[in-house]
Amino acid sequence: MPITPDTKNWTWVLERRCPECGFDSSAVEFEQLPQLVRQNAASWRPVFARESVRVRPDDATWSNLEYGAHVRDVFRVFDGRLALMLREDDPAFENWDQDATALAERYNEQDPAVVADELEAAAASVADAFARVATEQLGRTGRRSDGSTFTVETLGKYFIHDPVHHLHDVG
Repeated sequence: MPITPDTKNWTWVLERRCPECGFDSSAVEFEQLPQLVRQNAASWRPVFARESVRVRPDDATWSNLEYGAHVRDVFRVFDGRLALMLREDDPAFENWDQDATALAERYNEQDPAVVADELEAAAASVADAFARVATEQLGRTGRRSDGSTFTVETLGKYFIHDPVHHLHDVG
């Protein structure tokens, strides 16, 4: 299952190294995001080629395919959120229930080769979008439904942890 930090205390992702995956968003410069996204995406194709891609290690843990489909959708969702922040003043983000999406979209029944292609396309799109952000746009804001406010910069640093963490999850 995806990591689900306390929604009221999500800022830990920006402040310190993740105790599980070791990634430290606080050490990331905004300008590094496109490269980090592309590197992450390139690392997923071998995961989708595993014979055990659909196997869940236990009832509470997603399969490699489910993690990869989730990361594809993370790229898509954050691409949309970034576009919204750059287009509108302080927009509210639509709720996204990650677990409900995984069930509704039947992640574990999807074709791994198709998911791999879609993940790479979504990664390229969000990487390009982050690469186009001008310095004067870094402070633009957007809000989650729980009231948490992000700037473009903190959104990017928060976002990048998720695909990195999930690549760690699938080993």
